[in-house]
Amino acid sequence: MKLLLSITSATLLAASPALAIVGNAPALDDGIGRSVVTIVGSRGNFCSGALIAPKLVLTAGHCVQPGVDYRIVEYDRDRRPQLKTVRRVAVHPSFSLQSILVHRATADVALLELEVPAKERAPATLGVPQSPLAAGNPFTVAGIGVAVPGDGKSGGVVRAASLVATGKPGTLQIRLVDPATQGARAGLGGCTGDSGGPAFERQAQGEVLIGVISWSTGPNLGDGCGGMTGVTPLTLYRDWVVQTARQWGMPLGGN
Repeated sequence: MKLLLSITSATLLAASPALAIVGNAPALDDGIGRSVVTIVGSRGNFCSGALIAPKLVLTAGHCVQPGVDYRIVEYDRDRRPQLKTVRRVAVHPSFSLQSILVHRATADVALLELEVPAKERAPATLGVPQSPLAAGNPFTVAGIGVAVPGDGKSGGVVRAASLVATGKPGTLQIRLVDPATQGARAGLGGCTGDSGGPAFERQAQGEVLIGVISWSTGPNLGDGCGGMTGVTPLTLYRDWVVQTARQWGMPLGGN
């Protein structure tokens, strides 16, 4: 299992926008893709995130660290990158970096407040997975990570993958695989740079953001990408997201 945030932001910003999500996933400029943003840190890492309000980004807890400055990359219509300043960051108080490094589920959720609203993005609808959670349930993940493992120049454009739950999904973790490969051979899935990207489920009101990408494996749980994608569902953490947003003066619609 690997975390998905190790390629440098300098490589990402210097690259020509190309691919994201391994397995030949399609680019996604509209719909849920409009909520996805790029997060870059002053120590060189980058992650994905999702806009849930004009100035509020949801991402993974392991994507943000104390003492690091963060920016959001927003591309204009000519695909030129523009950096947006992050005013403040909050990580869920129950998040444990030590736990995630030894492959244990934890509250891998964080929020970033922007100084000014994102202009080219559209907030996603925040929710939780529907019950009952079961193997075979369909979800969609999205991110700006690499399409070719180890090649930072293959990241930078939002892509999405339709995956299904496997094993015994629950309130702490949902493990997803490409339905065409079932994780036994390389297929669709998250990769480096996709950490913090949104996971969506189609519900009565449309596509709902129900979790964030935390990790990936290669086929048969080996190293790499394209095998299994681990998602931290918001079942236990949505209330914290809503309360933090309210404390920051940004009540989320419908909450």
